[in-house]
Amino acid sequence: MKILAIDSSALAGSVAVVDGNRLLAESFVNTSNTHSETLLPMAAEVLERAELTTGDIDLFAVTTGPGSFTGVRIGVSMVKGLAFGKNKACVGVSTLDALAWGLKEIKGIIVPVMDARRCGLYNAVYVSDGERVQRLTPDKLDLPAELVEEVLSLAKEKRMNVYFAGDGYDKAMSAAKGARIKPTPEPLRLLRAYSVAMAALDTYESAQDRTAFNDEALAAVYIRPTEAERERLAGLENNKK
Repeated sequence: MKILAIDSSALAGSVAVVDGNRLLAESFVNTSNTHSETLLPMAAEVLERAELTTGDIDLFAVTTGPGSFTGVRIGVSMVKGLAFGKNKACVGVSTLDALAWGLKEIKGIIVPVMDARRCGLYNAVYVSDGERVQRLTPDKLDLPAELVEEVLSLAKEKRMNVYFAGDGYDKAMSAAKGARIKPTPEPLRLLRAYSVAMAALDTYESAQDRTAFNDEALAAVYIRPTEAERERLAGLENNKK
């Protein structure tokens, strides 16, 4: 199965073409250029390198959040446009699931984190046995200190190390303040489109109803805190000052 995968959920952006689990071509940028400027040329480039066209693609994959609202919308809109009228599968992937997939070969507590700006960190907690990851929590929003306390308690219980990944990595590590959290190898800290493709393939192959994966159903998923939750987080931040 040939897959075109896209991630634009953070400042970094990535596009990959995969055949089964074999990476054919990938492009990655981490600059200040907007995704509206870079994604389409990147997709054209990787398709050309793989000697394919969009008509050859069997499955389109894209991160649907959490992450930058604008970035996620750009990625989802681009995939909907590329897949329109082709009757091909379109699979939306949680940014956190894709990040966790990228760290699956590291045995430990895997914690993808996306910067939610003033509100804290979007995150989910996973455990990896070195081959596959298992999700332990839903996507959620926490202050960095709350998240560090939670995962350190879990790490003690399971006697495992903790590894963060995502564009909230620096914020999470700063909140750890010397706690025994292992640094994640730098190449694994940011999301790559290959991981998006593999997470999408897992989702598609395990689904009972694959007809639900189409361009019309594809949509961004936002984790928006309630007003009460925003006030609670703001209050906690103010108390720390």
